[in-house]
Formats: sequence, C-alpha cells, structure tokens
Amino acid sequence: MSMIRELRAAVRPALRKDTRSGYGYEGFEGVGCASSSAVVDCAVYREGRRDTEHLGPAQALRKVRSADGNNRQGFVWIGLHEPTEEEFAGIAQEYGLHPLAVEDAVHAHQRPKLERYDESLFTVFKTIHYVEHAELTATSEVVETGEVMCFTGRDYIITVRHGGQGSLRALRHRLEEDPELLGKGPSAVLHAIADQTVDGYLAVADAVQDDIDEVEIEVFSDRSANGRRGGDASRIYQLKREVLEFKRAVSPLMRPLQMLSERPVRLIDPDIQKYFRDVADHLTRVNEQVLGFDDLLNSILQANLAQATVAQNEDMRKITAWAAIFAVPTMIAGIYGMNFDYMPETEWTYGYPAVLLLILTICYGMHRGFKRNGWL
Repeated sequence: MSMIRELRAAVRPALRKDTRSGYGYEGFEGVGCASSSAVVDCAVYREGRRDTEHLGPAQALRKVRSADGNNRQGFVWIGLHEPTEEEFAGIAQEYGLHPLAVEDAVHAHQRPKLERYDESLFTVFKTIHYVEHAELTATSEVVETGEVMCFTGRDYIITVRHGGQGSLRALRHRLEEDPELLGKGPSAVLHAIADQTVDGYLAVADAVQDDIDEVEIEVFSDRSANGRRGGDASRIYQLKREVLEFKRAVSPLMRPLQMLSERPVRLIDPDIQKYFRDVADHLTRVNEQVLGFDDLLNSILQANLAQATVAQNEDMRKITAWAAIFAVPTMIAGIYGMNFDYMPETEWTYGYPAVLLLILTICYGMHRGFKRNGWL
C-alpha cells in the first residue's frame, strides 16, 4: 500500500497541471486542506467565466462568499481524484460537508443515489466504460465501472472521481466555453455530469448490443467455430455477468434523476431542472435496453442449453442405431459359434456365403431404415 501511495503522489502533480488552460494546482497547503494532493482542479466562476486567480479551496470559498456579502455572485468548482480521508478532511470541514457523505465519497463503491443534507446535495453516479476486445471469451471484461460523486451547494460543487476513466476535464472546458449555461451555477455542472454519464451509458449499450448479436448468431448458427452446434455457455454467462454490472449502474440512478427532474429542489435552478428531464428520458431508454439485454441473454443461454441437449440426443440416437446394426452379425455369429452337431445349413456347400449375404442384407436394410428416420 505504501508503494501505491508513493506512486500516486508522484503521478498526481503531473496530471493536476492543466496544460490547455495554464492553471496549476500544486501548493494548496495551508489553505484549509490537510493535504491537497488529491485536488485536480479548483476554480472560481463568476457569471459563467473562470477567475484567472490561482486559489486554494478555502481561499476560493472565502472569495465567493465575501463578494459584496452576496454568496450568489459566483461559485467554486473543486475536482478531486480518489482522495484519502486526510486529503479530504480539510475541504470537508471548510465547506461543512456531512460526515456520512464524506465517508461515502472517500471509500467509494457506492450505489447510485441522491441524498439531501442541510445545505447540500450528495449525488453518486456510476460511470461505465466499454472495454475493447478482439474476441469475446469466457474471461473477457466487457464493461469497466468508476464513480463520480458530487457535493452540490448554493455556491460550490465538489466532484470526487474514483476509477481510471470518467474524467471531467473535457467537460469542464466545454462548460467554460458556454458562460451562459455555466452562469446558472453549480446545478448546471451537476446536470452536465449527469448528462455525460448517461451519454456514456448509451454508447456502452450500443457496443454491448454488438457483443450480444455476435453470441446470438453463433448460438443459432448450424455450426459454431469449434465445429459443434450451438455456442459456448461460458461466454454467454460471462456476458450476462457484465450486463448485470451495467444494470447495477443504470437502474438505481432512475429514482435520483426523477427527483431532480420532477420535484422542486432548492439547490437546483428551475431552468436547469428542465434539462434533467431530458437526461431522465435518456436514462429510461438505457434502462429498458439493459433489461432487454438481461432477458435476451437468458433466452440465449436457455436456447444454448437446449441445443446441447438436442445434440446429445442426436449423438445417442446415432450410437444406438450403429449398435443395433452391429448386433445383427454379432447375434448370427454367436448362434453359429455354439458347439452343436446339428445346425441349419452347416453341411451345405453355400451355407457360409449365404449367411454372410444374409447378414449384409439385414444390416443394409436397417441402415436404410435408420437413415430414412433421421437416426443416421
């Protein structure tokens, strides 16, 4: 663990430097944070435009709240990546974040949810990333999950990201190019994060659909790649597990987005609430797709097992048919192998070839019969 922490400490400063905007966020010590190595970006926004002054989290909040005594003159947006308890403690204290929400944000692995506290909203989003693979196998990782957690107040929004994907850097720059939207405050940022998350679900759903189509074609084809009818049940089961992971990210988010889009929320701008309805509609579509994936994979798995049973029955019929054919010469040879003096045709000159001809005739007739009935 110490090695991992040292590696994180070495890598984060390089990631924290925003080369496109020129803002760096090293050196936040002494501004209300016990340790600031988890801070990726921190900025003050006024009327949708970013303040060029470099400030730490505590200084940024004080500047916003001291502006003519009106805390609606701007807001602070702080971005963190996988903070530890020590790294988050100073910010949590300065911004008055609820201890339960802080604990969830630090330890991650949370279910998508929306929680209301005194002066803030705590929202958890599960981000989904499609893992590219040349071929779907029984051990293929199809989806990779991460988390984005948002603390939304009247004059601040704090985003905490877990996982190697779901970066908000491009989203921040896109919002900075639209001052009118960003001027709506923290709720505009919360909507943008929700919209980006759900758009990611749509892209992943399309990719997973391709994998399911591939498996479905293989199962219902005459012959699979391994020369046997049907598909590989382990591949289907692995894909079903990955779809279940996808479902765990999508379905629990339905309720929070409905609350944000339908019920008046004090910290959400009414104009922004309209946009949440569109996000909720997209999420409903994705949720229906994922539920459909689950049902379809159940059907494919059952069809694959049924085909395996049918193939086994066909094999048993072939074995039984050949066993019946070979039983004829075995039976006749067994009869004539008995040590009796008086047996039919034993003294006849053409007895031996006649018996062979009889055996061949019976076997040929049985083969034709089995072939006609589909046993061979």
